[in-house]
Amino acid sequence: MTAAMPDRAAAQSFDLNAIGQDFLDDPFPMYRALREHDPVHRNPDGTWLLTRYEDVVQSFKHPAMSSDKKVDFKPRFGDGPLYTHHTTSLVFNDPPIHTRVRRLLAAAFTPRKIGELEPLIHEVIDDLLDRMAAQGRFDVIGDYALALPTAIISFMLGIPEEHRHRLHDFSTLILGALDPVVSPEKMQAGHDAVGEFGAMLEELIADRRLEPASGAQGEVLAALIFGEVDGEKLSPVELVQNCIFLLNAGHETTANLVGNCIDMLLDNPVQLQRLRDDPDLISTAVEEALRYQSPLQIGNRKAMEDVAFGPPYRRITLPAGTFIHCGVAAANRDPEVFDDPENVDIGRNPNPQIAFGTGKHVCMGNTLGRIEGRVAIGKLVARFPGLRRDGPSRFHGRARFRGLSTLPVAV
Repeated sequence: MTAAMPDRAAAQSFDLNAIGQDFLDDPFPMYRALREHDPVHRNPDGTWLLTRYEDVVQSFKHPAMSSDKKVDFKPRFGDGPLYTHHTTSLVFNDPPIHTRVRRLLAAAFTPRKIGELEPLIHEVIDDLLDRMAAQGRFDVIGDYALALPTAIISFMLGIPEEHRHRLHDFSTLILGALDPVVSPEKMQAGHDAVGEFGAMLEELIADRRLEPASGAQGEVLAALIFGEVDGEKLSPVELVQNCIFLLNAGHETTANLVGNCIDMLLDNPVQLQRLRDDPDLISTAVEEALRYQSPLQIGNRKAMEDVAFGPPYRRITLPAGTFIHCGVAAANRDPEVFDDPENVDIGRNPNPQIAFGTGKHVCMGNTLGRIEGRVAIGKLVARFPGLRRDGPSRFHGRARFRGLSTLPVAV
C-alpha cells in the first residue's frame, strides 16, 4: 500500500533536524510537498530549506551567498579534526581562499590527467566485471560501485593497496558527520577518521617529497605537493585536508551515481531495455540518474546580505546571516523545469540537473565522475543481459548524500 502524500500541514511543520527513517528511505514525497506548499521553509532552529529549482540555483550563484563555515561549524565540531577538515577543504570556503585552492587543485583534473586515467578506468572495470561474471551473484555496491572509484582515487593519490580497504569507512564517517542528525559516537568516529587518514597522507606526502618522480602516470599527488599558482603552493594543512576532500568527493559521488543508476534501471525495465537496444543513450541515462537520485541531496549556504527567494506571488526575504539548506534533490524534481519529473526517461533532453552543483562551486571532478559512470554502467548493462535483482536493495540512510548500502543481483 502506497504511503499518503504529505499534506500542507506536514510540510509546514517539517523539521530537517528531526527526520526519521521514512524520510531517509524516501525523501521525495516530502520534498514534493515542501515545493508545493512551503517552498521557502523555515526550520524550527531558524535555518531555511529551499526546494524550488530556481531558488536552489540562485542560492548557488548569488554573489551574497557564502560557503565559508568557520563560524557555523564551530558549535557542531568544536576544535577537533572534523572542524579542521571541513573548514580547510575547497567546498566550504569563499574567494579568495576558494579561488586559490581551486586553481591549485585543478592540476588533478586537467584534460591530460583525465586522459591518462581513462585506460585505467577501463582496466579496473573489465577486471571487476570478469570477477563478478565468475561469481554469478554479486552486490553491485560492494563488488563494483565502491571498488571502481576507490581504485581510481587511490591511484591518483598514490595510496598503496594495503590501505585501500579503509578508504570507504573514512569517507563515510567524515561525510556522515555533516548530516542534520549525528550521534555523539558517530561524531567521534568522524574525528578519528580525519586523524587517521590525515596521518596516512602525511606519510605518503613525505615519501613523495623525497622522490617526486616515483609516482605512476596519472597520479596527481606530486602535482598537488609541488604545484604553484602565482608563486603560491598549498600549505601543509591545505594539502592534507584537500587530499581527504578529493577522496570524499571522488569516491562518494561516483559510487552513489553507479549504484543509484543501476537500481533505477532495474526499477524501470522498459528504460533498461532502451539502453540495451541503444547503448548511445548511456550519456543521457547517467544525467537522468544524477537528476532522479542525486548523490548529493542537500547543500548549504549562508546569506551575507538580505536575499529574496520563492515564487513571484510569495517572495520571502531572508535576512543577512541566514543559514540555508539548498535542496538539490528537490530541485532536480521540480515540475517547473522537468517534464514528468517523478518518472524516469533515460533519453531526457534537455536535462539541466544540478547534482554537481552550479556556479563557482560546481564540482571540479564532475567530468571524471561522468566518465567513470558512463563506462561502469554501460559496460555492466552490456555484459549482463540477464541482470536481475537477487534480494532487496537498501539505502545507507544518510540525508545529505544518497546512495545504496547494498544492491544484490544475479546474472
